[in-house]
Amino acid sequence: MSGSERSLPRRMALLFTLKQGKTAYLVDFVLYTCATAVLMLLLLFVSPRDQWLQSCALVAVGLVAWTAIEYLLHRFILHGVEPFRSWHAAHHRRPQALIFTPTILSASLFVALVFLPALLWGSVWQACALTLGVLAGYLGYAVTHHATHHWRARNAWLRERKRWHARHHHEAASACYGVTSGFWDHVFASAAPARPPP
Repeated sequence: MSGSERSLPRRMALLFTLKQGKTAYLVDFVLYTCATAVLMLLLLFVSPRDQWLQSCALVAVGLVAWTAIEYLLHRFILHGVEPFRSWHAAHHRRPQALIFTPTILSASLFVALVFLPALLWGSVWQACALTLGVLAGYLGYAVTHHATHHWRARNAWLRERKRWHARHHHEAASACYGVTSGFWDHVFASAAPARPPP
């Protein structure tokens, strides 16, 4: 076996590793920003105008659905199912490390679990609209999660998200699962009680 043949499985394995370099980490943000922009432009300028209202409603449904998906994935998959639990534990141990779901895996899941089922259920425009909502939610989550670990909080909303997420990492790993919102934590009683100020 030649050296290039031996290195192919190694290169493929790198696509599925959680700890990524800065370039791969940045590519994830760029890819999802571009995908969100392309879907939005398609819906605005190519889709039939008589479907705009329905498209807007499906984008909103996708955004709301993302908040529930974010909560459920974090609580029950990342904190409950192996090997995801072990992978996520690495993020808890090293919150500054660039550990994230490989783009090839997350993109495949969006296509397989959002776009294709929506396409089977309705039209291509309905599938694009619902996928846009979920992708926009995911992109908002990715930016918020990055900000909670790497940015200074310059506004009240981000300060609150940083406090909430820090409680999940340092005080109550079995609580505060929402990153972009604490809504589902309150619904499912997984919000850690606030500590009184010192």
